Amino acid sequence: MSVYPYLVAVWLFGIGLWGVINARNYINLIICLTVVQGSTYVLLLAIGYVKHGEAPIFAGIGTKSRIVDPIVQALTLTDVVVEATVLALLLALVVQASKRYGTIDPDAIVRMRD
Repeated sequence: MSVYPYLVAVWLFGIGLWGVINARNYINLIICLTVVQGSTYVLLLAIGYVKHGEAPIFAGIGTKSRIVDPIVQALTLTDVVVEATVLALLLALVVQASKRYGTIDPDAIVRMRD
């Protein structure tokens, strides 16, 4: 097993986390959170990878064949659905904040409340 997918996952997580820390508006923050979430896809697929593995369809496959774990693939698909739902919710909240405060800058919204 290669270490490269794990390095890519760590790199994506680091870039996304750096973006979250330095986000200047909510849209930038949401995009960086999406990059962090993308690192979990790479990590899950790297964990479930089997070299020369067959698809987990057991009809016509010998008993000695190497099979890719279908649980990891199902978890990745579930992760994609959860991310799409959270992304839609966060974007709806940004639209509401923009309508209410006239800005999507977190610092300006906090100053308005004081």
